[in-house]
Amino acid sequence: MELDDGSKWQIFPGDLDLTLDWKPETELTVVESDDEIASHELIGGGAKVRARPAGETWPARQVKDALKDG
Repeated sequence: MELDDGSKWQIFPGDLDLTLDWKPETELTVVESDDEIASHELIGGGAKVRARPAGETWPARQVKDALKDG
């Protein structure tokens, strides 16, 4: 996902469904996160999703565990 400021983000796979209502005009805010999976969160449109800058890799074990746990 690319924001108006030109920054590019990857959404955590388990949070993709939370972005389905986002429109091009949805105002998103990027905040740093303490989460062991994601370094940031994108907040907007009534949703908060875990994210990493585009190009960064996801920690495989933590992602598998989070997806398994729901």
